[in-house]
Amino acid sequence: MNDSLNGRVRRGRSGAHVVAAPQCLTARRCHPAGAWIIDDPFPVPILIDEDEHASSPIPHPPPGASEIHRALPTPCCFLRHSSAPQFTHIFGAPLMLKSLKRWGALFMGPTLVSFGLAFLAPFFIGLYLSLCEFTTVTDASFVGLKNYFTAFSEGQGFVQALLFTAAVTVIAVITVNVFAFAIAYILTRKLSGTNFFRTVFFMPNLIGGIVLGYTWQTIFNAILLHWNTTLVTNATYGFVGIIILLNWQMVGYMMIIYIAGLQSVPPELTEAAEIDGAGRWTVLRHVTIPMVMPSITICLFLTLSNSFKLYDQNLALTNGQPLDMTEMAALNIVNTVYNRIGFEGVGQAKAVVFFLIVSAIAFIQLRATRGKEVEA
Repeated sequence: MNDSLNGRVRRGRSGAHVVAAPQCLTARRCHPAGAWIIDDPFPVPILIDEDEHASSPIPHPPPGASEIHRALPTPCCFLRHSSAPQFTHIFGAPLMLKSLKRWGALFMGPTLVSFGLAFLAPFFIGLYLSLCEFTTVTDASFVGLKNYFTAFSEGQGFVQALLFTAAVTVIAVITVNVFAFAIAYILTRKLSGTNFFRTVFFMPNLIGGIVLGYTWQTIFNAILLHWNTTLVTNATYGFVGIIILLNWQMVGYMMIIYIAGLQSVPPELTEAAEIDGAGRWTVLRHVTIPMVMPSITICLFLTLSNSFKLYDQNLALTNGQPLDMTEMAALNIVNTVYNRIGFEGVGQAKAVVFFLIVSAIAFIQLRATRGKEVEA
C-alpha cells in the first residue's frame, strides 16, 4: 500500500474498511478518478464504507493526487470513495454525535432528576411560599406581597442585618484577597519551605464554621478579659471578630488559587518587561496582575458569595449579640423562620430577597472582572 495512506486499514463489518488515521476529519474530491484528500487533524477513527461486495484493498492514489498531497502543509490520506453516494464522506464526527444523541439522555438523566428534585423544585416552592402565610407546607394560604412589605418593616431588623452583612463583606473581600495574593506572591518566589507554608495556610479552610466560631470566641474572650469585657459587649468587637475569623479561614484557600494563577504567567513576559527597564512594582502592576485576572475573578466571586452567605460562624461567634447588632442576613432569616411563630412566610420572603441581592451583586462582579481578563 502506498506510504501516503496515513493510518491503519483493516477489514470491518460487512466488508467495510476502518481507517484509523489520527490526522483526518474532512474530505474533498481531488481527482475525477475517485480519490479523496483528507487533510484536517482529528483523533477519531474513520469509517469508509465500500460497496457491499467489494473485496479489493484500497488502491494507490490515482495520478495527479500525489501532487496535491505534496502541496499540502500537513500529511494527507488518499482513500477511494464508495460508489454509494451516502458513504462519500467522513463518518468519525457524525458517528460520535449519533452516539451522544442516543446515550446522552441516559447518562444525563440521573443528574437532571437530582438537580430538579434538590434545587429547582424547592426553589419554586419557596417562591410560592414567600407569597403565603403558613406553618407547614400543606396549610399555606396566599396573601400576595404582604410578606415582602412586612420583611422590610422596622421591627424585623432585616435592613439592619443587610447593612451589617454588606459592611462585613466589603472589608472581608478586600482583606482576604490582599492577604491571599501577597502570601501567594511570596510563596511563588524561590524560597525554601514553600510547600510547608502552603499546607499550613490552607489547613484552616478544612475546619468547620461552627468549630471555628466557638474556637475564636474563646480566644477573643480570653484576650478581652484583661479589660473586663467580652466579645458580645460591644458590636465593634463582634464586627472585628467576624472579619478576623473570615480572613483566617479563607485566605489559605484563595492563596492556592492565586498561586496557580501566578505560576501560569509566562516568564517571557516578565523577562521582557525587566529587559525594558521595568521595576518590580511596574511588572507586578502591568504584567502580573493583568495575567492573573482569571484567578482574581474566581477569588472575588468566592469571597463575595461566602461572606454574604455567612451563617454558622456568625451563629457560633456572636449569635447576633449585642441586641442583634451583629446579626447577619442569613442568621436573621433563620431566626425569623424558626424562632418566630407565624412569620414563616416573612422569613421565606426575606430569603427570596436575599437570593436576588446576592445573585445580582455576584453577576455584576463577574461581568466587571471578566472584562479585564487578558490572554497570554
